[in-house]
Amino acid sequence: MRAVIRGRSRCVQGWLRGRLVSSPADAGSAVVEFVFLGTLLLLPLVYLVLCLGQIQAGSYAVAAASREAGRAFVTATSEEDAMPRARAAAQIAFEDQGFDGGAVEVACDADPCLRPEGRVTVRTSVQATLPLVPAFLSDVVPLEIPLTAQHLVTVDRFRGAR
Repeated sequence: MRAVIRGRSRCVQGWLRGRLVSSPADAGSAVVEFVFLGTLLLLPLVYLVLCLGQIQAGSYAVAAASREAGRAFVTATSEEDAMPRARAAAQIAFEDQGFDGGAVEVACDADPCLRPEGRVTVRTSVQATLPLVPAFLSDVVPLEIPLTAQHLVTVDRFRGAR
């Protein structure tokens, strides 16, 4: 009985040695497989980070632009100066995040806009362009993501008539 077990165990040991000991033909293939799989998984991850970074920058841009445009609008000395000030403040916020320009819309709850406790709503929008997407894929993949923000600003209660 012991002879049969020893014979089988030697057979199993021989089989394991053959499986565990690599042949010279396999030398270096693990490095190639690791580099190939690493590149295959890393490139989409890098592209995803680039896209999310661009969308986040656009989100920051529209939020800051609407807030600063609202502040610039309600602190203007006259209604004629208010809109150019709001556009200039929004443009600075857009450029700060790397966008050439965006849209600024201002709406007031009543006329005149700059009366004490008047409410001014500022809405800004920008198009965040996805990086490295060729133009011929525009039917399948969106090339730009529209981003908008809205901010409500109240004119100072103690603002004097100007």
